[in-house]
Amino acid sequence: MLSVLRGAPPHIHMPKSKRVPIVNTTTAAAAKRSPTTLASTVYDCLRTDILAGELKPGHKLRIEFLGKRYGTGHIPLREALNRLSSDGLVERRDQRGFLVAAVSAADLRELTKTRCLVEGAALAESIAARSAAWEEGMVLAFHRLSRTPRSTSRAQYKANPAWEPLHRDFHRSLIAACGSRWLLNFCMQLADQSYRYHQLAFKQVFPLRNDTDGHRAIMQAAIDGDTQKAVRLLQAHVRFTADTILKNGDALDALPSEAGHRTAARKATRRK
Repeated sequence: MLSVLRGAPPHIHMPKSKRVPIVNTTTAAAAKRSPTTLASTVYDCLRTDILAGELKPGHKLRIEFLGKRYGTGHIPLREALNRLSSDGLVERRDQRGFLVAAVSAADLRELTKTRCLVEGAALAESIAARSAAWEEGMVLAFHRLSRTPRSTSRAQYKANPAWEPLHRDFHRSLIAACGSRWLLNFCMQLADQSYRYHQLAFKQVFPLRNDTDGHRAIMQAAIDGDTQKAVRLLQAHVRFTADTILKNGDALDALPSEAGHRTAARKATRRK
Protein backbone atom coordinates (compact mmCIF):
# COMPACT_ATOMS: atom_id res chain seq x y z
CA MET A 1 0.00 0.00 0.00
CA LEU A 2 2.72 2.47 0.97
CA SER A 3 4.66 1.82 -2.24
CA VAL A 4 1.53 2.78 -4.19
CA LEU A 5 1.11 5.98 -2.17
CA ARG A 6 4.67 7.11 -2.88
CA GLY A 7 3.87 7.35 -6.56
CA ALA A 8 0.50 9.01 -6.19
CA PRO A 9 0.33 12.11 -8.45
CA PRO A 10 -1.00 15.36 -6.98
CA HIS A 11 -4.40 16.55 -8.04
CA ILE A 12 -4.16 20.24 -8.95
CA HIS A 13 -7.59 21.46 -10.09
CA MET A 14 -9.84 23.00 -7.46
CA PRO A 15 -12.95 25.11 -8.14
CA LYS A 16 -13.09 28.59 -6.65
CA SER A 17 -15.54 29.19 -3.83
CA LYS A 18 -17.60 32.33 -3.23
CA ARG A 19 -19.03 33.81 -0.06
CA VAL A 20 -22.80 33.69 0.00
CA PRO A 21 -25.23 34.42 2.83
CA ILE A 22 -25.79 31.30 4.89
CA VAL A 23 -29.51 31.85 5.25
CA ASN A 24 -31.96 31.45 2.38
CA THR A 25 -35.74 31.06 2.51
CA THR A 26 -35.55 27.35 3.30
CA THR A 27 -32.89 27.85 5.98
CA ALA A 28 -34.83 30.70 7.57
CA ALA A 29 -37.94 28.53 7.79
CA ALA A 30 -35.96 25.71 9.33
CA ALA A 31 -34.36 28.13 11.77
CA LYS A 32 -37.77 28.91 13.28
CA ARG A 33 -38.00 25.23 14.16
CA SER A 34 -34.38 24.77 15.17
CA PRO A 35 -32.60 27.94 16.40
CA THR A 36 -29.77 25.83 17.82
CA THR A 37 -29.00 24.47 14.35
CA LEU A 38 -28.86 28.00 12.90
CA ALA A 39 -26.54 29.18 15.68
CA SER A 40 -24.23 26.24 14.95
CA THR A 41 -24.22 27.10 11.24
CA VAL A 42 -23.34 30.73 12.00
CA TYR A 43 -20.61 29.53 14.37
CA ASP A 44 -19.12 27.28 11.68
CA CYS A 45 -19.12 30.07 9.07
CA LEU A 46 -17.59 32.64 11.41
CA ARG A 47 -14.99 30.16 12.62
CA THR A 48 -14.04 29.27 9.05
CA ASP A 49 -13.62 32.93 8.07
CA ILE A 50 -11.47 33.69 11.14
CA LEU A 51 -9.24 30.65 10.66
CA ALA A 52 -8.85 31.37 6.94
CA GLY A 53 -7.83 34.98 7.66
CA GLU A 54 -10.81 36.53 5.91
CA LEU A 55 -11.63 38.29 9.18
CA LYS A 56 -8.32 39.77 10.29
CA PRO A 57 -6.92 39.97 13.84
CA GLY A 58 -8.43 42.91 15.71
CA HIS A 59 -11.36 43.22 13.32
CA LYS A 60 -14.35 44.53 15.27
CA LEU A 61 -17.20 42.07 14.89
CA ARG A 62 -20.21 44.37 14.78
CA ILE A 63 -23.53 42.58 14.92
CA GLU A 64 -24.95 44.68 12.08
CA PHE A 65 -21.99 43.89 9.81
CA LEU A 66 -22.13 40.18 10.60
CA GLY A 67 -25.89 40.08 10.12
CA LYS A 68 -25.52 41.39 6.57
CA ARG A 69 -22.50 39.17 5.84
CA TYR A 70 -24.16 35.95 6.92
CA GLY A 71 -27.79 36.87 6.40
CA THR A 72 -28.95 36.09 9.93
CA GLY A 73 -30.22 37.69 13.12
CA HIS A 74 -28.71 38.93 16.37
CA ILE A 75 -29.48 35.98 18.64
CA PRO A 76 -27.61 33.24 16.70
CA LEU A 77 -24.75 35.68 16.06
CA ARG A 78 -24.28 36.45 19.75
CA GLU A 79 -24.43 32.76 20.63
CA ALA A 80 -21.80 32.00 17.96
CA LEU A 81 -19.54 34.84 19.16
CA ASN A 82 -19.72 33.60 22.75
CA ARG A 83 -18.70 30.11 21.62
CA LEU A 84 -15.82 31.51 19.57
CA SER A 85 -14.71 33.52 22.59
CA SER A 86 -14.48 30.25 24.55
CA ASP A 87 -12.41 28.81 21.68
CA GLY A 88 -9.93 31.70 21.91
CA LEU A 89 -10.65 32.93 18.40
CA VAL A 90 -12.69 35.97 19.49
CA GLU A 91 -12.08 38.45 22.32
CA ARG A 92 -14.86 40.13 24.25
CA ARG A 93 -13.98 43.52 25.68
CA ASP A 94 -15.94 45.87 27.89
CA GLN A 95 -17.31 48.86 26.00
CA ARG A 96 -15.96 47.52 22.69
CA GLY A 97 -17.88 44.32 22.07
CA PHE A 98 -16.35 41.44 20.14
CA LEU A 99 -13.08 41.46 18.16
CA VAL A 100 -11.15 38.81 16.26
CA ALA A 101 -8.37 37.61 18.60
CA ALA A 102 -5.00 39.33 18.20
CA VAL A 103 -1.80 37.64 17.00
CA SER A 104 1.85 38.10 17.95
CA ALA A 105 5.24 36.42 17.63
CA ALA A 106 5.21 35.64 21.36
CA ASP A 107 1.82 33.97 21.10
CA LEU A 108 2.95 31.90 18.09
CA ARG A 109 6.02 30.68 20.01
CA GLU A 110 3.93 29.72 23.04
CA LEU A 111 1.32 28.05 20.85
CA THR A 112 3.96 26.03 18.98
CA LYS A 113 5.67 24.91 22.19
CA THR A 114 2.37 23.82 23.71
CA ARG A 115 1.28 22.02 20.56
CA CYS A 116 4.56 20.10 20.35
CA LEU A 117 4.24 18.95 23.96
CA VAL A 118 0.56 18.00 23.84
CA GLU A 119 0.40 16.49 20.35
CA GLY A 120 3.67 14.63 20.95
CA ALA A 121 2.21 13.07 24.11
CA ALA A 122 -0.98 12.13 22.28
CA LEU A 123 1.01 10.48 19.48
CA ALA A 124 3.07 8.47 21.98
CA GLU A 125 -0.14 7.26 23.67
CA SER A 126 -1.63 6.40 20.30
CA ILE A 127 1.40 4.33 19.24
CA ALA A 128 1.33 2.47 22.57
CA ALA A 129 -2.30 1.47 21.91
CA ARG A 130 -1.89 0.92 18.16
CA SER A 131 -4.14 -1.44 16.24
CA ALA A 132 -4.76 -2.50 12.64
CA ALA A 133 -7.76 -0.17 12.43
CA TRP A 134 -5.65 2.78 13.61
CA GLU A 135 -2.94 2.03 11.02
CA GLU A 136 -5.52 1.74 8.24
CA GLY A 137 -7.04 5.07 9.27
CA MET A 138 -3.64 6.77 9.06
CA VAL A 139 -2.83 5.26 5.66
CA LEU A 140 -6.20 6.33 4.25
CA ALA A 141 -5.90 9.87 5.65
CA PHE A 142 -2.36 10.16 4.25
CA HIS A 143 -3.47 8.86 0.85
CA ARG A 144 -6.19 11.52 0.58
CA LEU A 145 -3.87 14.29 1.76
CA SER A 146 -0.99 13.29 -0.53
CA ARG A 147 -3.23 13.70 -3.59
CA THR A 148 -4.26 17.24 -2.68
CA PRO A 149 -1.91 20.25 -3.16
CA ARG A 150 -1.63 22.81 -0.39
CA SER A 151 -1.69 25.69 -2.86
CA THR A 152 -3.63 25.91 -6.11
CA SER A 153 -0.60 27.70 -7.60
CA ARG A 154 3.00 26.52 -7.70
CA ALA A 155 4.36 30.07 -8.07
CA GLN A 156 2.70 31.67 -5.03
CA TYR A 157 0.56 30.66 -2.10
CA LYS A 158 -3.11 30.45 -3.01
CA ALA A 159 -4.88 28.45 -0.34
CA ASN A 160 -6.55 25.28 -1.52
CA PRO A 161 -9.78 25.01 0.52
CA ALA A 162 -9.70 21.21 0.20
CA TRP A 163 -6.24 20.83 1.76
CA GLU A 164 -6.67 21.94 5.37
CA PRO A 165 -9.60 19.60 6.26
CA LEU A 166 -7.54 16.68 4.91
CA HIS A 167 -4.44 17.89 6.78
CA ARG A 168 -6.48 18.14 9.97
CA ASP A 169 -7.85 14.62 9.38
CA PHE A 170 -4.32 13.25 8.93
CA HIS A 171 -3.04 14.80 12.17
CA ARG A 172 -6.13 13.57 13.99
CA SER A 173 -5.59 10.06 12.60
CA LEU A 174 -2.08 10.02 14.10
CA ILE A 175 -3.43 10.54 17.62
CA ALA A 176 -6.81 8.83 17.20
CA ALA A 177 -5.85 5.90 19.42
CA CYS A 178 -4.63 8.02 22.37
CA GLY A 179 -7.68 7.01 24.40
CA SER A 180 -8.69 10.50 25.56
CA ARG A 181 -11.32 12.70 23.92
CA TRP A 182 -10.09 15.62 26.04
CA LEU A 183 -6.59 15.22 24.66
CA LEU A 184 -7.90 14.84 21.10
CA ASN A 185 -10.06 17.95 21.34
CA PHE A 186 -7.28 20.05 22.87
CA CYS A 187 -4.86 18.97 20.14
CA MET A 188 -7.37 19.96 17.47
CA GLN A 189 -7.99 23.33 19.13
CA LEU A 190 -4.26 24.05 19.11
CA ALA A 191 -4.06 22.93 15.48
CA ASP A 192 -6.83 25.40 14.58
CA GLN A 193 -4.92 28.26 16.20
CA SER A 194 -1.77 27.25 14.30
CA TYR A 195 -3.69 27.13 11.03
CA ARG A 196 -4.87 30.72 11.54
CA TYR A 197 -1.26 31.91 11.74
CA HIS A 198 -0.38 29.91 8.65
CA GLN A 199 -3.20 31.44 6.61
CA LEU A 200 -2.42 34.97 7.79
CA ALA A 201 1.31 34.82 7.03
CA PHE A 202 1.87 32.21 4.34
CA LYS A 203 1.37 34.57 1.42
CA GLN A 204 4.66 36.19 2.41
CA VAL A 205 6.59 33.08 3.44
CA PHE A 206 5.10 30.22 1.45
CA PRO A 207 7.84 27.57 1.27
CA LEU A 208 7.96 25.44 -1.86
CA ARG A 209 8.65 22.23 0.05
CA ASN A 210 7.36 18.70 -0.21
CA ASP A 211 4.90 18.30 2.67
CA THR A 212 4.07 14.78 1.50
CA ASP A 213 7.51 13.38 2.41
CA GLY A 214 7.29 14.81 5.94
CA HIS A 215 3.83 13.38 6.52
CA ARG A 216 4.86 9.99 5.13
CA ALA A 217 7.90 9.85 7.44
CA ILE A 218 5.78 10.56 10.53
CA MET A 219 3.22 7.95 9.51
CA GLN A 220 5.83 5.29 8.77
CA ALA A 221 7.60 5.80 12.11
CA ALA A 222 4.24 5.52 13.88
CA ILE A 223 3.35 2.32 12.01
CA ASP A 224 6.79 0.90 12.82
CA GLY A 225 6.13 1.58 16.50
CA ASP A 226 9.17 3.87 16.76
CA THR A 227 7.69 6.29 19.26
CA GLN A 228 10.78 8.43 19.76
CA LYS A 229 11.30 8.96 16.04
CA ALA A 230 7.63 9.58 15.30
CA VAL A 231 7.31 12.21 18.07
CA ARG A 232 10.56 13.88 17.00
CA LEU A 233 9.41 14.09 13.37
CA LEU A 234 5.97 15.37 14.35
CA GLN A 235 7.42 18.11 16.55
CA ALA A 236 9.90 19.13 13.83
CA HIS A 237 7.01 19.28 11.38
CA VAL A 238 5.02 21.58 13.69
CA ARG A 239 8.04 23.80 14.43
CA PHE A 240 9.08 24.17 10.80
CA THR A 241 6.09 26.23 9.73
CA ALA A 242 6.15 28.42 12.86
CA ASP A 243 9.90 29.01 12.48
CA THR A 244 9.43 29.92 8.82
CA ILE A 245 6.91 32.58 9.81
CA LEU A 246 8.98 33.88 12.73
CA LYS A 247 12.18 34.13 10.68
CA ASN A 248 10.41 36.41 8.23
CA GLY A 249 9.65 39.40 10.43
CA ASP A 250 7.52 41.07 7.76
CA ALA A 251 4.99 38.23 7.87
CA LEU A 252 3.74 39.06 11.36
CA ASP A 253 4.69 42.74 11.30
CA ALA A 254 2.21 43.23 8.47
CA LEU A 255 -0.62 41.97 10.66
CA PRO A 256 -2.51 44.00 13.29
CA SER A 257 -0.95 43.42 16.72
CA GLU A 258 -2.22 43.88 20.25
CA ALA A 259 -0.28 47.13 20.56
CA GLY A 260 -1.72 48.24 17.24
CA HIS A 261 -5.25 47.67 18.50
CA ARG A 262 -4.59 49.85 21.56
CA THR A 263 -3.05 52.63 19.45
CA ALA A 264 -5.99 52.62 17.03
CA ALA A 265 -8.45 52.74 19.93
CA ARG A 266 -6.66 55.75 21.48
CA LYS A 267 -6.70 57.59 18.16
CA ALA A 268 -10.39 56.88 17.73
CA THR A 269 -11.08 58.18 21.24
CA ARG A 270 -9.14 61.40 20.58
CA ARG A 271 -11.09 62.00 17.35
CA LYS A 272 -14.30 61.88 19.35
